[in-house]
Amino acid sequence: MHADLVFLNARVRPLFAAPGTTAVAILDGKIAALGGDDDIRAFIGPQTRVIDAGGRELLPGFIESHLHLFMGGATLSMLNLGEVFGLKAVSTAFRSFIDETPDAPLHSAFAANYTIFGEDRRPDRHLLDRISPDRPIFMSSVDLHCGWANTRALELAGVLRGAEVEPGSEVVMGEDGLATGELREFAAMSFVQQLSELKGRDSLGNQGLEPETDAARAYDRGLLRLAGEYCARHGITSAVNMDGNPYQAGLLRDLALAGEMPVRVSLPLKLDESDGVAGVARIEQFGEEVPGWLHFRRIKLFLDGVYDTWTALTVTDYPDRAGFRSEPLIAPDLFNAICIEADRRGLQVATHAVGDGAVRAAIDGYEAAARANGPRDARHRIEHIDTITPEDVDRLAPLGIVASMQPVHPPGSAGLPLEPTTSIMGPARWPTAFPWRMIRDRGVPLAFGTDWPVSPLSPLYAIHCALTRSPWRDDMPDQRITLDDCLAAYTTGGAYADFCETHRGALTPGLAADLVLIDGDLDGLAQSAEAATVAMTICDGRLTYWGDDGNL
Repeated sequence: MHADLVFLNARVRPLFAAPGTTAVAILDGKIAALGGDDDIRAFIGPQTRVIDAGGRELLPGFIESHLHLFMGGATLSMLNLGEVFGLKAVSTAFRSFIDETPDAPLHSAFAANYTIFGEDRRPDRHLLDRISPDRPIFMSSVDLHCGWANTRALELAGVLRGAEVEPGSEVVMGEDGLATGELREFAAMSFVQQLSELKGRDSLGNQGLEPETDAARAYDRGLLRLAGEYCARHGITSAVNMDGNPYQAGLLRDLALAGEMPVRVSLPLKLDESDGVAGVARIEQFGEEVPGWLHFRRIKLFLDGVYDTWTALTVTDYPDRAGFRSEPLIAPDLFNAICIEADRRGLQVATHAVGDGAVRAAIDGYEAAARANGPRDARHRIEHIDTITPEDVDRLAPLGIVASMQPVHPPGSAGLPLEPTTSIMGPARWPTAFPWRMIRDRGVPLAFGTDWPVSPLSPLYAIHCALTRSPWRDDMPDQRITLDDCLAAYTTGGAYADFCETHRGALTPGLAADLVLIDGDLDGLAQSAEAATVAMTICDGRLTYWGDDGNL
């Protein structure tokens, strides 16, 4: 039996294969055999492509457990403000961007820190007016839960004098009776995002508004394809796209059937409180899956927002707002009922929960589903878990809950400032904030992702952030985990969370040939984010990325 593709002279760490493994044979999109170079040479035939790994490390392909492909694709042509601070620097960046995109109906930026204009000055329309008094500009926050628009954009969107929005969202108003420019949460931001070429279709608040023309649909497919290619560039072979609707399902199906999507995608149905229990049935509108490439069978819910906008749901009061704990985006009884119905249908539930109150409510909902329907291998997920109470940490494992977390999210990591998040959160919550080690030590399944474009997509950079995270105070517990733990959370852990551990996520004969070849030293990520890079990505036995210059 001759292989289609063979890797020789590779390094494979014991986490993924037996000692002495240096070679892999691939046939018909699956791993045919692993072993030493001499063992695998027996699989080489006249038509076999042989790649000398040159001593580079070979891993299972990364599984990105939480991202937003449509929005991520859109941001590839937006202004990235992630590392820009100060009015002068922001002005220079925005004005150059406007010059480069003169015909854009809205000039959009993303990844703006809440302290982009200083720790003592929150962004507002007046500052943005100094950058652009006449062209509409908008910048979304680093967590995508807030945005700021200049006066012109607010006027065009019809919200300069305020607007009614759904609970949990806010068009922030000033003492002068006009909007300050701050738009909190998706429903508020959507007013301005409607001005863009995409008309808000890329927004996390999008409920599936379809474009009116074939050209617009083709444009959207192109964004998703670009996002998939960007994933492949970073060694990602599977991705869980966390803001699904029937429209995106159709676009992704078209790409998968045409062989134009270089990454496998799992797509949940995003539901809001207004959808109610009946909304769970909308997943039937997704249509047929594409085996091996496009998978549905889960729903996505939001229980709260984020700390920086005081929309994270908490168990106790915010330290700066006595008596205030925010409000759940879905009423507890309704959330429990939705979980019960989804679980009854055999669907996995993935819930955005940042505040410790939201995490508790998510656990309560999953517990209610288990009581109503009986125990099963549901693997319901909690997305983020920025904060959790000590008693709730111990509730995760008995219910089989998966912790889907992002190493690039803690303040102080990935270029994020500590303020204002840590102060709004309050020191009492710090010991169990982003508690990767606590969760791992209790045997809770852990899956890693980045929430791209909230944070940079690179798994290698995310692992660097996990390995180099510092406690916010000397007496705080160290929540770091080992490199092997991080790699597992990006491979076997991600596969388990996605119900695909019998198909991919490991270097095992018979599993999909989803691989990533690493240039550099993974162990060096504990010192430098530049220690390792992706040299090649293989998905289903096909090369989907092979370096910036096309060569190894």
